[in-house]
Amino acid sequence: MAFYGWPFSQCQSLSTPLDVQFQSGIRVLDIRLTPVKGRLIAYHGAYPQKTPFQDILVSVHNFLTSPAGARETIVMSIKQEAPSSNFSQLVHDEISFGAGGRDMWFFESRIPTLGEARGKVVLFSRFGNGEGWEGGLSGMGIHPTYWPDSAKEGFTWMCNDTLVRTNDWYHIPSFLSIPEKVALAAGVLQPQPADKRGLVLPISYFSASSFPLAAPQTVSQGFGWPRWGLGVEGVNSRMGKWALDRLSEGGEKEKGEPFIHGWTFMDYYEEPQNDLVPLFVEFNFRGREFLQ
Repeated sequence: MAFYGWPFSQCQSLSTPLDVQFQSGIRVLDIRLTPVKGRLIAYHGAYPQKTPFQDILVSVHNFLTSPAGARETIVMSIKQEAPSSNFSQLVHDEISFGAGGRDMWFFESRIPTLGEARGKVVLFSRFGNGEGWEGGLSGMGIHPTYWPDSAKEGFTWMCNDTLVRTNDWYHIPSFLSIPEKVALAAGVLQPQPADKRGLVLPISYFSASSFPLAAPQTVSQGFGWPRWGLGVEGVNSRMGKWALDRLSEGGEKEKGEPFIHGWTFMDYYEEPQNDLVPLFVEFNFRGREFLQ
């Protein structure tokens, strides 16, 4: 929802509002909120994004009750952007009286199966301690046990019986760190031998920003003409090549071999040329066995 505050607070194009994102295949949302006069408003850092949380809930409800979205699932990460003593309670209350109410949500503190979560929003709560929520922390959905700030090498935590492998290195020194940023973030998605031993959920943030040489648009899209050696290739283009390489690897995986899966958070996801999301969606159909 970060549509305003260029160059450092804006991370998505105004041409891709939430309904367009759903049509494009986006199913994981990064929603950051701040209370304003007792109501929650989308913010990115200190910059207001002009959209009340209630409007976001209406858009999500409209999609999940539409013919195209009735069997889909939305994961919503909710993060507190400014200090507030009642933020957690406000989220609880606005969900309860918002579009779809609590029935639209999956609040259990575990990773559900797709069958359990069709037509629902899975809460990914990056706030609160459970106070005021039914069941406490056990009723706040997927809730990280800790989240180190901009940890370059990433970190892991447990959600019930699932190991969550995470990379959120966002404060890169400059655009010169883009290749390293991509390598570390993509590495989280790459299957590891230990994945065979239990349930694993990779979560990787491909967004990054730092003043003055790494604005979100610069990091995600690059600049100049890198094909001719004049400029820098952005994260999104590099990830497109990474996805194509993984998808074109020859041969079928052996039974039980880990496949690429996970959640990816990206700035300006429609660049370059709306090609990236379809590549990620294609991973849903690689390395899995389907019942006839």
